[in-house]
Amino acid sequence: MKILISNASEKPIYEQITTQIKAMIISGELMHEHPLPSMRLLAKELRISVITTKRAYTDLERDGFIETVPGKGSFVAKKNTELIREQQLRLAEEHLQKAVDVAKSFGIGKQELTEMLEIIYEGELQCPTQFVYMNYVKNILISP
Repeated sequence: MKILISNASEKPIYEQITTQIKAMIISGELMHEHPLPSMRLLAKELRISVITTKRAYTDLERDGFIETVPGKGSFVAKKNTELIREQQLRLAEEHLQKAVDVAKSFGIGKQELTEMLEIIYEGELQCPTQFVYMNYVKNILISP
């Protein structure tokens, strides 16, 4: 299991671990009953405190992503599709909120942002400057 820790991140290390393991479970990379490394082994691999890995595993268990069996270890819990869908929607909403905040700070309106989202969603956008060029061409064609 590959987990990347950034000491420069604003997120605490336990939260970085939790987020990455949740993403692996949601994406299907880690399946039901897949064993997770022991807290000690993960701490050793990441060169962090066992207390940090314990906090991450405790949060994952509280959120229903893993189950811990005393003497056997921690395993991916049976997927609760509603919980996973809620997590996916929450993550998408967080990213969309960031996009809206950036758009507002740059004076990009709702209609223009919606058009940009539709283009990106449909996979028509090849590079970031393409949207600017498309709007430039559209404005020239529409202008009298």
